[in-house]
Amino acid sequence: MKSLLVLSVLLLVSAVPTAGVWLLGRWAKVPAWMLIVFVPAGWLAVLVGGILSQRAHGTLFPETSPCHRTGTPVTQYFPPDSFCRHDDGELRTVNGPVGEFVFWTAAGTAVAVSGGAVVRRRRRA
Repeated sequence: MKSLLVLSVLLLVSAVPTAGVWLLGRWAKVPAWMLIVFVPAGWLAVLVGGILSQRAHGTLFPETSPCHRTGTPVTQYFPPDSFCRHDDGELRTVNGPVGEFVFWTAAGTAVAVSGGAVVRRRRRA
């Protein structure tokens, strides 16, 4: 029964918005290749942004947090980043440059493709 609930939640959280974006894009006559690029780039930006913003917090046990003995975890949602506030008040990030690069590349791709779809639609009208 629990697995059925998990599958239902995953369907609601991922498949319904994806289908909605796809159908709205097709209704607006956006080319399929733009939608094929936009949807995975958008989901990648959401997923990586969520991971980057929650990385300083321990998942199951507080001992698994990178801030466990050094300070308090601090979250910043946009731009996504996690910090440890040390006892001296200094904030130090726990994320590396690779995760931030992936986030900004995916977010930039999603924004560029949606902007390109708007420009293409206005040219055709």
